[in-house]
Amino acid sequence: MQQYVVQKGDTLRRVAARYSLAFEQLITANPWAAQQPYLQQGQMLYLPTSLRRRYVIQEHDTFDSIAGTFRFRKEALEELNPGLSANHLPQGKTIVLPATTHKHWIRLSGEYGPRDLERDIQEMQLHYPAIEWSIIGRSVMGKPIYAAKIGRGPKNLHINAALHANEWMTSPCLMRFLEEYAQALTEGSSVYSYEPDEWYRNYTLWIVPMANPDGVELVQEGVTPSHPYYERLIEWNSGREDFRRWKANINGVDLGDQFPAHWDEEVARRGKVRPSPQDYAGSAPLCEAEAIVLYQHTLDISPDRAISLHSQGKEIYWNYRDYEPPESEGMARTLGQASGYHPVKLQGSDAGYKDWFIQHFRKPGFTVEIGYGINPLPLEDFEDLCVEVGSVLAAFMSLR
Repeated sequence: MQQYVVQKGDTLRRVAARYSLAFEQLITANPWAAQQPYLQQGQMLYLPTSLRRRYVIQEHDTFDSIAGTFRFRKEALEELNPGLSANHLPQGKTIVLPATTHKHWIRLSGEYGPRDLERDIQEMQLHYPAIEWSIIGRSVMGKPIYAAKIGRGPKNLHINAALHANEWMTSPCLMRFLEEYAQALTEGSSVYSYEPDEWYRNYTLWIVPMANPDGVELVQEGVTPSHPYYERLIEWNSGREDFRRWKANINGVDLGDQFPAHWDEEVARRGKVRPSPQDYAGSAPLCEAEAIVLYQHTLDISPDRAISLHSQGKEIYWNYRDYEPPESEGMARTLGQASGYHPVKLQGSDAGYKDWFIQHFRKPGFTVEIGYGINPLPLEDFEDLCVEVGSVLAAFMSLR
């Protein structure tokens, strides 16, 4: 059994993916790892042997049918099984199956954090020149906050994700939609039955895929005593070292309560007076770097409509204190019909991004709560979530 020394940024799921292991295999080989919230740099893991997939050839099987069923290049089947050929597929013979070929660049190899985002941005820059990437600001810890731009239309649209740290699943879902848009544009195909050429001509889409990178990293990797904020973070987290339920930024400020839309009333409602895993609105609106970046970026592009992706609940919030334009409710119903999500007229909430956007611009703004469950949402739900989010966003791009 191979041994592996844990490096900075490693998680059990990231290590399992790197070595083509099932998460359960890694836990079985290292049962102690399930008892601690995070791996620590320098710890030793045992890596069980990765068993290759095998298959018993059935009557009427062909190279094409096997490759299509298990999703790999049929040439790889011959490479792994010497003597096998399209003309020689003996029924009952056990063969080794190649690894599945992925059709998307954006996929999960464990938790999706700031380093994964930067890796995927580099890949997309190589393959999809229609997307323009920029750094629109930096987090409290100095991490870049990226924005993507695609389209040449006269109207701007905006979508952001991962404003709340433990809702990081929204980031890869948004990136997958961007990839599908760019891929369809390149290939001349459709996206969820819509024509991306029309989107490209009519709109300029801006996305901010990870608005709270410090918080996302904290949720996924925790902190060690070498972290500059270690002592205060442990204190704000009630002495706990498990940050998987943390929503705030690295300063313990909930970025979902940072925008200048009846902020004082939100502070009174929340009742939080100090940094906390969630619901502390800060010392003032826009006192946090990440909120300022998103606020200024939105002012700069002046979108005609906007979405902020959150999790969970499969709901779409479309109103804010009657500041919303009359068409917002109908648009929310359209988005709900596309995805199966439920449009909700929300009351008793202030200081969110959607709230400020509607109040400031008097244009349609939406909060979309993706998925069901406890945040962070399960990695196993990712592909289904991509379809749900893609359906919402494709309909959003096609609203009139």
